[in-house]
This record gives sequence, structure tokens and C-alpha cells, in this order.
Amino acid sequence: MVNPQLPTALFELEPLGLDLVALRESIMRHLTYDLGKTPQTATERDWFYSLTYAIRDRLVERLMETFHGYYQKDHKRLYYLSLEFLIGRSLINSLLALGLEKIAREVLPVNIDFDRLRVLEEDAGLGNGGLGRLAACILDSLATLDLPGYGYGIRYDYGMFTQRIENGWQVEHPENWLRYGNPWEFQRPEVIYPVHFFGWVVQFTDDSGQLRSQWIEADQVMAMACDFPIPGYGTRTVNNLRLWTAKSTRDFELKDFNEGNYIRAVENKTASENLSRVLYPNDATAVGRELRLRQEYFFISASLQDILRR
Repeated sequence: MVNPQLPTALFELEPLGLDLVALRESIMRHLTYDLGKTPQTATERDWFYSLTYAIRDRLVERLMETFHGYYQKDHKRLYYLSLEFLIGRSLINSLLALGLEKIAREVLPVNIDFDRLRVLEEDAGLGNGGLGRLAACILDSLATLDLPGYGYGIRYDYGMFTQRIENGWQVEHPENWLRYGNPWEFQRPEVIYPVHFFGWVVQFTDDSGQLRSQWIEADQVMAMACDFPIPGYGTRTVNNLRLWTAKSTRDFELKDFNEGNYIRAVENKTASENLSRVLYPNDATAVGRELRLRQEYFFISASLQDILRR
């Protein structure tokens, strides 16, 4: 049997085209093989996801090319750490960066309105209009200037609150921006770091007579990475925004569950994962202020561990 030699790098593959025919083919492939739909059964949201995946493929090509260049040239890297990144909707931003907005309006079936499609994307409100938007603009600028910059933050389950008027009053509701998933991100379960809270340090002398220190009785939360490609405008540079989501070291206590204590069975998981649950926990209470401080320590610890590994 012939065993064909597989490509060993992205650069051995044929680059994805930026013309209408190539983009249409990519959209149809994603509609068929990723979503399991035909043009006759596809919803507007299916077309949105297919278009998004096709654009993301082209960003990933440039992302890998960019990172390969950074390592080949041994560039110094700039890291921007922020609790907030108001990146907004990524589809239009990516199309503009790639120069594909006009083609994207023509590539869809005639019965699919591009402007209706693009507003289906949830606004990734991971910050406010001041600091959060500034942080996102800094990442856009780094990529546009072809600078080796990385962003680090938190992947909040619920971002900026949704405002509604009820009985004449403004009422805040959670913004569930991940309700339909996030087609732009790459979850990295293999990139995970322990972050410790509380406990204390003990010192002892080892067998060789050296004074050692050990952190004991600490609560441990795992920080898992999720990556977002950040394209530069009119350039081939695509940088990365890495956001951390909190994962429990113990998902489930079977003993408590079997005893009928269903709440306590998932208590540790809930407490740990609250770290990345909500942007802006209410700091009017001591508990809220502590959660905010824990969020800051959580993402800084994970980011520094990742930077040192790199």
C-alpha cells in the first residue's frame, strides 16, 4: 500500500484563495461537513457560522505564518494584560482587515441578506466602552503595525450586562454572549495552568542541608486557555488574544451525590468556575471585592506562567 507523505507544515499546503469562487467553496464545505446542513435546510445562523469559519480559516493561515516568523527571527514580544477587552463583533472587523467585505456580500445565496446575517453575531462585551475598547484597539494596532504582540485576559461567561426598561426603570440582565457558542475561538484544553489561593508557606531543611519553602493547604483552580485571532488591517500579520477560563480540579463529588446532597456534590466546581463567570462582580460587598481580586490574581498568574513557558 502506498503511504503518501503528509505535509509537515502549513507552508506545504495550497493557500486558501481570497476570490469569490474560493470563498464560496469554503462556505459550502463548512456548511456540509461542520454543520451537517444543505443549502435547503440551512438557517440564517448556519450561513453565518459557515461564513465565519471560512474567514477564520484564512486568519489561521496568517496566524501560523506570523508566529512562525516570530520564532524564526527570535523577536522580543510585547504582552498586554487587561481584565477587559471590548473586541465587539469580529466578522466585519475580519472582513475589513482581509479586504473581503464586498466579496462576502456577493458570495452568499440571493435569499440570504448579509446585513441580517452579520448582526446574528453576539457582541463579545468583555469590557466597557473605555478601558475595554482601548485594550482591543491596542491589539488591533499591534497587528496592523506588524508588531509581535499578545493579549491576555479572562474569558467571561457573561460579559457586559444587557439593559432593559421595565416599568419605566432600567434593569440589568446577564449578557449570555456564549449562548450559541463562539465560532472565532480555539479552546486549548492542553494549555492549562494551576493557580493557587490561600494556604501558607512552611520552611524546612532538605537532606542536603538546603533551606526549602513549600506552599501548602492552598485552594487550586485550573486556568485553561482560549485563543482568538486578532488580524491587522491591510497586513498579513495576525496576532493572538489568549483568554483564561477557570476550571475546577474536582468536577464532581460522587459520594455526596449518592448521599442525596446534590448541591454539595458540585460545590467545589461552582466555586472555582465563578472566577471567570461574570465581568464586573458587584464590589459593594466584601465578597464581591474579594472575587474581583481573585480574578486579577487568577489571570495574571496564568499569563505569567504561559509567558515563562514560551
